[in-house]
Amino acid sequence: MTESAFGGEVSEYYQRFRRGYPPAVADALTTSFALTREDVVLDLGCGTGQLTRVLAPRVGAVLGMDPEPDMLAQARQATTASNVSWLLGAAADIEALTPVVGPGRLAAVTVAQALHWMDHDRLFTTARPLLRPGGGVAVVTNGEPLWLQDSAWSSALREVLSSFLGTPLHRTCGTDSASQTRYAAALSAAGYMVDSQVISYDAELTIEEIVGGVFSAMSPAQLPAAEERPAFTERVREALSPFGPLREQVRVRVLTGTR
Repeated sequence: MTESAFGGEVSEYYQRFRRGYPPAVADALTTSFALTREDVVLDLGCGTGQLTRVLAPRVGAVLGMDPEPDMLAQARQATTASNVSWLLGAAADIEALTPVVGPGRLAAVTVAQALHWMDHDRLFTTARPLLRPGGGVAVVTNGEPLWLQDSAWSSALREVLSSFLGTPLHRTCGTDSASQTRYAAALSAAGYMVDSQVISYDAELTIEEIVGGVFSAMSPAQLPAAEERPAFTERVREALSPFGPLREQVRVRVLTGTR
C-alpha cells in the first residue's frame, strides 16, 4: 500500500482489525531488558496501542508515541491502564524527550510494525542516550501482510487488491528476512548486542477480518467509498471462498538490541 497517514476511518479499522500481541511477546521483551515495575518504556509509532497495552502491566509506565492524532485518539479510547500516556510525535522527535524523562531513564524503545516508516539508522543512534544499562531497542513485526503470505487464499487476495489498486503489491512492511537482517546489522553497528526470536501461532480469519485488515493498511484516499465497501467485501469473499476455512500462520518477529 502507498505511504500515508493513518487518519480518519483508517485509524478505526486499525484499532478494530489489527492483531494484538500474545503474552509471549511481552514475556520476551521483559526477559531481554529485565523489565520491572520501576521501568519506563517508550512505544514508538504505537498506532492504536496494540503493543503498548500488552507492555503496560509489566512496567511502571509506558509512553505511546505516534505522529497521527487519529491513531492516538483510538488508542486512548481502547486503553484503561492508568500507567499509559500518549504523545504526539515521530521518531525524529525522540531526542526532545531527554529533558522530560532524563538521560538513561528508558528501559526500552519498542517499535511494533512501524520501523519501515522510520530512519532506523538514526533512530538506533539517537535512542542510546535515553536507555538505561541493560535496556535497549526492540523491533517487533506482527506477521506478514495478509496479501503476501505463502497460502492460496493470500495469493487470491493479492490479485483482488492489485486489480483494485491498479498496481502490484510487494511491500513487506519490514517483515521479510532481508529487512530483518538489515535492521540487525544497523543495531550492531550502533553498538547494541543483537538477539532475535520468532513467536508463532495459528489463527482463523473471517472475510470481514481480512477486509478490515486490508482497509487498515490503505490511505484514506484509497478506501472504497462507504457505499462500495459491501461490493468490495463480496469480491474478496468470492475470490477466497474456494480456500476456506481461512487460517493464518502468524509469525511475530522480535528483534532486540541491548546496551
